[in-house]
Amino acid sequence: MKKNKSKANTAAEKEFVFEFKAGKHNCVLKVPLQFPVQENISDLHGRLMLLHKIPCYIENELKTSLSAFIERETILDYDREAELALQRLTAGDVDVNQLTNAWTRSYVETTLEHARPEEPSWDEDFADVYHELIHSPASDTLLNLEHNYFVSISELISERDMEIKKLQERQAAEMDKVMHELGNTLSDQDVNAVASQHFDAQQVLENKWASELKQVTGIQKQEYQEWVIKLHQDLQKSTNSSQINEEIKVQPSQLSELADSGARMFEEQPQLEESFTIHLGAQLKTMHNLRLVRADVLDFCKHRRHGSGGAKLRRLQTALSLYSSSLCGLVLLVDNRVNSYSGIKREIPRNGCDDKSKNVERNPSNILPGEFYISRHSNLSEVHVVFHLCVDDNVRSGNITARDPAIMGLRNILKVCCTHDITTVTVPLLLVHDMSEEMTIPWCLKRAELVFKCVKGFMMEMASWDGGISRTVQFLVPKSISEEMFYQLSNMLPQIFRVSSTLTLTSKH
Repeated sequence: MKKNKSKANTAAEKEFVFEFKAGKHNCVLKVPLQFPVQENISDLHGRLMLLHKIPCYIENELKTSLSAFIERETILDYDREAELALQRLTAGDVDVNQLTNAWTRSYVETTLEHARPEEPSWDEDFADVYHELIHSPASDTLLNLEHNYFVSISELISERDMEIKKLQERQAAEMDKVMHELGNTLSDQDVNAVASQHFDAQQVLENKWASELKQVTGIQKQEYQEWVIKLHQDLQKSTNSSQINEEIKVQPSQLSELADSGARMFEEQPQLEESFTIHLGAQLKTMHNLRLVRADVLDFCKHRRHGSGGAKLRRLQTALSLYSSSLCGLVLLVDNRVNSYSGIKREIPRNGCDDKSKNVERNPSNILPGEFYISRHSNLSEVHVVFHLCVDDNVRSGNITARDPAIMGLRNILKVCCTHDITTVTVPLLLVHDMSEEMTIPWCLKRAELVFKCVKGFMMEMASWDGGISRTVQFLVPKSISEEMFYQLSNMLPQIFRVSSTLTLTSKH
């Protein structure tokens, strides 16, 4: 093979020579190689064996010789280029300042100690400030201000719902009159025109309220952030403790007024709960906490009146761990419509939700069963993260398996919890939030056994995901479950997980 004239000057052709014996014959293999060699040595060796029909007992010897030849010739080429570069530098053909600047820039860009520190963002600064204040005497004031905002939004939502209800009642009465005259003085086209007018009127009203709520929440958020930053600055600058105490002082009369205004809507309901401690792991066992809870799923999201000491303590605990490595998550079962806010999804925005992780306007497409999207929250009662897990009607049947999309979705959710500092997660044990007629006692026991066993297997995998961190998993059953059914489930759990500690039954009121 002749040299390729079209190659660059740095490319050169060199001949690889390999001598070997085949029986009584001395053989010589000569192969021209283009340097620098760009292809994989193993691939080149395989082609030489195939094209030249090299005996198999020569294979390893050929590969060793080929690798040594390529390495040796490549080093010689590098040395030759280095010598030429030094000659150009000595002869003054190269600008020394330009060369040193290039070397300095390359070193700085590839060395970590010279990397520029990341500039702190507004969110990070606010997180640090909030975390410091919530662990100070100002925590009561922070929570009360949040509650004040919540009550204001709740009143607006009540006004919206009332106005929409009145419009729907008025439209229903108007439609009844139209249908009564259908076939006499009005035609189908007239009915369709009235229905279209009603739809347009509802859209206008809903858009109006959506805009007003967005504006109010935006103002509240800005006011709250500014107040938190100002209070933190005053605490750092001021030496007058009485002035600071006056600034963060809680006003009991205002609190009681706010508590009474929301008392009727957010009364706490009796809640059954049973707690267990388990140790999982093959060699190095990790302790985990398990809870079986009978409650409404939205009880973990709703604000409760401040008159209840237990509710306020739980809200305080949630706020204390907001910017921490001990977050709380909740699995919420939803349909496949990401941009829909009907049903249970509509209830969360009514209770202080601030969805920061998804933009439904940019992602209107539906999702598949087993997939989920995440919303992050700063002022729900007991959770920071909500996993919106998509399920279909198949979860209501009694024949799902461990490979069902809903079950695999739970596994993926637990994996996200391990990688994002979510140490407490609440899971719907029966994969439903509401009971129906087909969900008999055998159905419930079979479903609970499946979910218990699957979650146990997923928790065994946690050690490989997070290195073995202690976590709390809460199994949630609908509030309509009877106490007898609840006790049967509580007896099943320790049998499957092999509970190592005594259990405690509590009834929260």
